[in-house]
Amino acid sequence: MNAAQSEHVIKKEVSLVTGAAGLLGIELVNQLLAKGVKVKAVYNKTPIKIANHNLLQIVHCDLLDVVALEEIMEDVTVVYHCAGMVSFSPKSKNVLYKVNVEATANVVNAAVEAGVKKMVHVSSVAALGRLKEHESINEKSQWTVETNNSVYGHSKYLGELEVWRGVAEGLNAVIVNPTIILGPGNWKEGSTAIFKNIYDGFNWYTEGTTGFVDVRDVCRAMILLMESTITAERFIISAENTTYKNVFNLIADAFKKKRPINKVTPLLASFVWRIEKLKNIFSGREPLITKETAATAFAKVYFDNTKLKKHLQDFEYIPLKESIEYTCAMLTEKIIV
Repeated sequence: MNAAQSEHVIKKEVSLVTGAAGLLGIELVNQLLAKGVKVKAVYNKTPIKIANHNLLQIVHCDLLDVVALEEIMEDVTVVYHCAGMVSFSPKSKNVLYKVNVEATANVVNAAVEAGVKKMVHVSSVAALGRLKEHESINEKSQWTVETNNSVYGHSKYLGELEVWRGVAEGLNAVIVNPTIILGPGNWKEGSTAIFKNIYDGFNWYTEGTTGFVDVRDVCRAMILLMESTITAERFIISAENTTYKNVFNLIADAFKKKRPINKVTPLLASFVWRIEKLKNIFSGREPLITKETAATAFAKVYFDNTKLKKHLQDFEYIPLKESIEYTCAMLTEKIIV
């Protein structure tokens, strides 16, 4: 290797990925490494389970630690901010605002200070007001008290405001709003827990409707948006709007399990979330269902995904059935092992 080549390697662009231990973060890191991108993967409480790679640097950092964040941002070229918290427990309110708002503000400030080229921020459709029934939700939709029923949604909305502030200060940034992300993550938490419930014989369903998307598609879209000249825009990332019943059935079929046959009524759901609230008071554990998640399970919400396709004309989503079969196959391998 000559001197010019050596200098090129040393100066190779660095992509910072926050929340790199999660379902989305791990997939994003793997896709970036596959493209030959040098990655600085950041985690806080959960260690990153990913194979060693000569282009990968794993860094522990609490994003609420401003000094540490500024230090790891020094040699960074672009930022993928995936770190965030999802919870619908009333007891998690303060932590939600800390992680989804304050930490995002810190990342934005550090990115502006370091002069990074661009940032892609992972928000959520919850920040758009997802309980607006009988009309499709698009990127122009705005969070309001009337159209959102959760503290989580409010925290993601406020996190977006921090990104828009960064844009006003000169930061090139794009916001993505994924629907429910499907993929082979830790099936004891997050959206992947849906797969464990069905595998274990969960026998209930609702006919509420929402959007679903494969984790691989979310990451592909993020990378394409980062590589584009697009800035100061937000994009809904959703492959398909369908019922929870349909998704549960597809998962059951892929696992070769019995399909759920018991329909949950609003009355039954209201009883269950109240019982869970009482359990939470005495045990302190995260409730399995809350008033907010119960309402969401019955809502018929449709997301308009056409904006992303207009900007990324060659982008195609993985069909929902294929996504679920892939996830179930990957999870089955983990179970057998």
